[in-house]
Amino acid sequence: MTGDLTITARQREIADLVQSNGFASVEALAERFEVTTQTIRRDLTRLCEHGILRRTHGGVEPPAPAGNLHYARRQILNLPQKRAIAETVARHVPDSASLAFSIGTTPEIVMQALTRHEGLRVFTNNLHVAFSASQNPGFEVTIAGGRLRHGDRDILGADTERFFSAYKVDIGVFGVAGVDADGTLLDFHEDEVAARQAILANCRRAFLVLDASKFGRPAHVRGGHITDVAAVFCDTALPAPIQALLAAAGRESVVCTNTGEER
Repeated sequence: MTGDLTITARQREIADLVQSNGFASVEALAERFEVTTQTIRRDLTRLCEHGILRRTHGGVEPPAPAGNLHYARRQILNLPQKRAIAETVARHVPDSASLAFSIGTTPEIVMQALTRHEGLRVFTNNLHVAFSASQNPGFEVTIAGGRLRHGDRDILGADTERFFSAYKVDIGVFGVAGVDADGTLLDFHEDEVAARQAILANCRRAFLVLDASKFGRPAHVRGGHITDVAAVFCDTALPAPIQALLAAAGRESVVCTNTGEER
């Protein structure tokens, strides 16, 4: 995928709607947004050109599942929810804390919300996170070395695991590709799991950040359990069985809203 991925608020809402419902017709979208079908078709053309959606008879649907979506596509999906999560997490991080950040779009947006803090020490294998953190000259930023994954702009492998194991940080911040019904955490690659587990093993508190779309999302590599973390930050109330597991383990769950409130 090449070119500018800047999209409008309506296009972002269309992408979220189709990802949630599985299909939307041109006519239904035009009625919902009170615009012409020609306008909707232009929106859909842009979203399909970038692989965010794909054309089907009479409308659009999500792209065929073949692993995770491209990083740039994931950056625009559920963006308001991710920003609400990020602003809430930021209120739980004190100045001068040390933090380890994993790969993923939600950790990146959390880092963006933290740039107003003071004196943070950031350790990461995510170049998006490192770049955001470097915007604050008062932050100390340390990145893992190794081979770069071009699409996601992150670094994985044995060197990354050793990198995170060399530090003991106050807070680890990471996301996952999916959460199974029994609370198992899932990702798409073994190296992603290994890096996340290295952060978990070397932080005093672990924050799992994820939007509601991750519950029940299919991903095939197992790696830990939701009760391994200190707190789960999500944009909606967690599924009842997951909430029960966290409560039994004495873990915290925080519901993050777009209004800045938390529950």
